[in-house]
Amino acid sequence: MNMKPFARRSAAATPDVGQSSGAVAQHANPKDPNAEDPGQRDHFLQLMFFQASHEPAAAHDRPALPPLTGDFAPLRNARMGADETYRLPLPGASAPLRPDSPAIEVMTDLRRVPALTVDRGASIAEANRVMIARSVRALFVIDGAREMVGIVTATDTLGERPIQFAQARGVRYDEVSVRDIMTPADRVEVLDLRDVMRARVGDIVATLRTAGRQHALVAEMADGATPGPQTICGIISLTRIGRRLGLPPQPVHDIARTFGEIEALIAPH
Repeated sequence: MNMKPFARRSAAATPDVGQSSGAVAQHANPKDPNAEDPGQRDHFLQLMFFQASHEPAAAHDRPALPPLTGDFAPLRNARMGADETYRLPLPGASAPLRPDSPAIEVMTDLRRVPALTVDRGASIAEANRVMIARSVRALFVIDGAREMVGIVTATDTLGERPIQFAQARGVRYDEVSVRDIMTPADRVEVLDLRDVMRARVGDIVATLRTAGRQHALVAEMADGATPGPQTICGIISLTRIGRRLGLPPQPVHDIARTFGEIEALIAPH
């Protein structure tokens, strides 16, 4: 996996809501007519300038109620009226994804969904089988204590890296293991969950596009005053974003084509 560095900026240096950690170029306020348009250099980075939607809430929306406190108590039951009916949601139904949709909507929350893993000593054939069986393109690599030691992607296992490693070490292709081609944990870059919580889908796509990556990891960063382990709490996949946008699956994955199709769908018209 090509791990290009992200340019990191503090929250104080990025007052515009929606910028995610890892976006490379600091840009001017889009409301300034005299500001340089980064789209002249790379049209795709214009996605970072989408403004949040401020559509009014529907008239029938109920105001949010405060959380319950005190002793536990049974909730009120209700029955439908004479002219009412019940219906079930469509499978997989969700609100349409927009460039200014919250980025958190496309993050797989690893606090709710088990992370997909592979042992670092597993063969690349085994890693491929797991990814195919689970319809994913990346796995967390763990050791015997289930500590994350790296990440491996389909690009790693199906690309030239295994062949190059086998030739350099004088071993057979089937002797190459996940540990030989993975990106080790000390080279893995992550997005801060706090940045993702205020970012938009367009910001995430621009981040992936700029870095040339298919995945972004999200971490709950430890407080700088009390350093400690950083918990990987989410993963964002370009494939999942495309799926949410209604793109058909590709017989052969092509990252450039995927970016192009997503750009066509969410670029301003």
